[in-house]
Amino acid sequence: MTQDNAPLQTGREGAVATLRFNRPAALNALDVPMAEAFLAAARAIAADKSVRAVLMSGAGKGFMAGGDLSVLQADPQGGAKALIGPLHEALVVLAGIDAPIVAQVHGVAAGAGLSLMLQADFVLAAEGTRFNLAYVNIGASCDVGASWALPRWVGLRRALEIAMLGDMLDAAAAERMGLVNQVLPADALPEAAMVLAQRLAHGPTVALGQLRRLMRGSFDRTLPEQLDAESAAFQVCAATQDFRTGVDAFFARGKAQFQGS
Repeated sequence: MTQDNAPLQTGREGAVATLRFNRPAALNALDVPMAEAFLAAARAIAADKSVRAVLMSGAGKGFMAGGDLSVLQADPQGGAKALIGPLHEALVVLAGIDAPIVAQVHGVAAGAGLSLMLQADFVLAAEGTRFNLAYVNIGASCDVGASWALPRWVGLRRALEIAMLGDMLDAAAAERMGLVNQVLPADALPEAAMVLAQRLAHGPTVALGQLRRLMRGSFDRTLPEQLDAESAAFQVCAATQDFRTGVDAFFARGKAQFQGS
C-alpha cells in the first residue's frame, strides 16, 4: 500500500508530524484499517522525540464524516469494538505526548470526526464547515472521547444540547461556542494551520506538554491537588535546557531559540 491510497497519510514538515485522513470518497469515514493506522501513527509519534507538534487534516471535501456505518451495520457490536478499541488507545497515547495537536478542519466534522477534532489543542476551521456530533441520530451514545472533551470546551449545559439534539452547527456557531479557535477562508486554511503548527513546534516542547496535561487534568483535581501538580510540572520544566535558554534570553533581552529539550 502506498501513501496515495493509505487510509491515513503520514508525513513530516520539519518537527511537525502530519496526519491526513484519506478516504475522500467516503468523506474520510473511519473504518477499521484507518482506526488501526491511526493507532500505529500515534505510537510512532510518541516514540519519536523529534516530533514537536502534530497537524491533523482530512483529504477531499471534508475532515471526517464519522465512523463507517457499513462496518456497524454488518456487525453492530463487533464492528463497534473493532473501531473504538484502537481509536481509544490512540487517544490515550496522544494525551501523554508533549507535542501540541492542531486540527485543520473543513467541509464536515461529524460523529467520530467531531470527537477526534475535540481532542486537538487547537482547531482552525474553514468557512462553511459543518459540525454535528450526530451519534444520537443513529441511536448511539458518543465515543472517541467526546463526552470528556465536549463539556470542557463548551460547558455541560451546551454539551448536552449538542449531544442530545444532534443538530448541525455552522462554523460561526462553532467558533462562538468555543469548539474551534478560528474560522478562516478555505483557501487560507492549510497555510494558517501549518504556520500555527510550526510556531508550536518551535516552542519549549516539554513546557507545552506540561501545560496541555495540567489544563486537561484540572477539572479532575481539587485546588490543592492542582497546585501540587503545577509545582511538580514546573520542576520538570526547570530541569530542561529550554528553561535555561528562556531565562538567559530574558536577561539578554533577546528571543529564546528553543530546542524542545
